[in-house]
Amino acid sequence: MLEHGGRLRAAAQQYGIPLNEWLDLSTGLAPWPFSFPAVPASVWQRLPEAEDGLAGVAAQRYGAAQALPVAGAQAAIQLLPQLRSAGSRIGIAAPCYAEHAHAWQRAGHQLLELRDEAIEAALDELDVLLLVNPNNPTGRVFAPAQLLAWHARLAARCGWLVVDEAFIDATPELSLAAHSHTPGLIVLRSFGKFYGLAGVRLGFVLAEPSLLNDLNERLGPWAVSGPARWIGLACLADETAHQQQSLRLQQASQRLADLLAEFGLVTQGCALFQWLLTAQAAALHQHFAQRGILLRHFTQPQSLRFGLPATEADWQRLRVTLGELPGSKS
Repeated sequence: MLEHGGRLRAAAQQYGIPLNEWLDLSTGLAPWPFSFPAVPASVWQRLPEAEDGLAGVAAQRYGAAQALPVAGAQAAIQLLPQLRSAGSRIGIAAPCYAEHAHAWQRAGHQLLELRDEAIEAALDELDVLLLVNPNNPTGRVFAPAQLLAWHARLAARCGWLVVDEAFIDATPELSLAAHSHTPGLIVLRSFGKFYGLAGVRLGFVLAEPSLLNDLNERLGPWAVSGPARWIGLACLADETAHQQQSLRLQQASQRLADLLAEFGLVTQGCALFQWLLTAQAAALHQHFAQRGILLRHFTQPQSLRFGLPATEADWQRLRVTLGELPGSKS
């Protein structure tokens, strides 16, 4: 399996720092989880029921015609390649979340990793174009109009545009959810990141009914646990908390960008993280880890992703550690 952020126990063992002394900024998750009432005992005792209204509430939240609940967007990432004929030509806007390329390659497809500026020229040779918007880890965004134009060209040849919108909740104006009922457009939404509840393992696929039916058949019965469905319903329907979370995330991300810039680290990002492109990524990652702060290190290209601190004490701890960098500018 590929390596991901959040492996706090492994870091604790590697650096000899107790688990409860770490500040984990490696995952790109909202550090303030939504609150919800206690899950009733009956939810634990019954098999999950697709008629509980979760799909409809999610579709309404995202502005989509239909939504299919899945056990985290990762479940859909692994299964979507099985719905295309082997040997299809898959273009992936890179760098991006590595599980996408991994899943399509494992299913026997031809993979072409594309820089943003190369997509236009390559599009007519592709069966599928896949991208993350906002991108993970760079935070780059594509305008909806550009994506819809690419989708039209792909769909005319029975191709797909797959858009992973895992980090889009705080900027819903960028979403293609309202267009996801059209053939050839598949939108993936993550629950855990925006709601700060990654352990729930919940996500949604937004697409035309026939594709959702095919995917649902491959998922099999009870793909999402009853407690996860119950928590998802409670959180998705909380409009006030949704607005508060969006504002808080955007403010915190800007604060993080400003703090890093204060120490000479110029970043780009989205509402949930900031990304630093630097040849010194490995050394910087070790500097922070030795002080009990876990960042996400990427090797292609060499870079670091900084998640959002949750408390003022966390912010001050990050500031102190930045101030200990060799040659710090502040």
